[in-house]
Amino acid sequence: MYSYFTTLKQSIRDLVEKTPHRVLPAACLYFLLSQIHTGAAQQSIPVRVDRWLSVQQMSGKVTYQDQQQSRSAKVGDRLQAIGDGITTGQRSPATLEVDTAVGFITLAENTQINVQMLGIAPDNGRITHLSVPYGQVRLRLRRFTHRGSRLQLQTPAGVSAVRGTEFGVAVQPNGKTGLATLTGAVDTTAQGQTVAVPAGFQNFTIPGEPPTPPVPLRDNTEIRYTLERLIQRGLRQVRFWGQVDPVNTVLVGNVPQVTDRNGWFSIMLPAVSVQKLQVTVITPLGRQQTHQLTITL
Repeated sequence: MYSYFTTLKQSIRDLVEKTPHRVLPAACLYFLLSQIHTGAAQQSIPVRVDRWLSVQQMSGKVTYQDQQQSRSAKVGDRLQAIGDGITTGQRSPATLEVDTAVGFITLAENTQINVQMLGIAPDNGRITHLSVPYGQVRLRLRRFTHRGSRLQLQTPAGVSAVRGTEFGVAVQPNGKTGLATLTGAVDTTAQGQTVAVPAGFQNFTIPGEPPTPPVPLRDNTEIRYTLERLIQRGLRQVRFWGQVDPVNTVLVGNVPQVTDRNGWFSIMLPAVSVQKLQVTVITPLGRQQTHQLTITL
């Protein structure tokens, strides 16, 4: 701003020296007004974008964090700036509302969501970019009425973008992301490739790989398992192998597991005669089932 007015002052001085005395007042006035108009247009005027996500429902241990603090969340808290987020603990779900009735986002337990960007498009559409580092969320979004509207969900494996739909994602500890579309359509992008997942289909993306082709939606919480008996350094051990739908997340006790592209995971068990396991399976749409397994060795 200082440099602009310094330049303007010099320009007026040059005009005075070159303009005939009889027309000087009018010329100076015209020049001054035109330069002030041009300078004002060039200045960057910050405009506050009134966008937010607000906590509508919650239970248990839910944490709110912004750029200045981290504290227990409460109904009515708003996520408005880049980095603002909500984290849910064990048995602690939460529901967020996206402003102007865009829709709702339901967070399962052990889930984190953060704001990447909340903006407004030139046609007044809403642009919403969020990240989910881990956990499971389900989004219910009305169909957008502006061409510029867009909601984008970033996970460690890639990006899911929509223009109004109902879908869910489940993110494992290694970033593997399962996605299921109930209505509308979702584009999943990773490694420079985009795959459309229409209503009634699901797919998954492993970090460092492109998205898998969509397959019919199953929303299946079943588990199959087998046992492998081992002797290591003279000690008897048992490896538990479990298999679920590859898009699902799995917790053994309260510990999230990593599944491969076929849905297999494994844990080591002590070689006792009877072993009890609590295995929870969660689909991308949030359907959840806890299996109480009694294993006889």
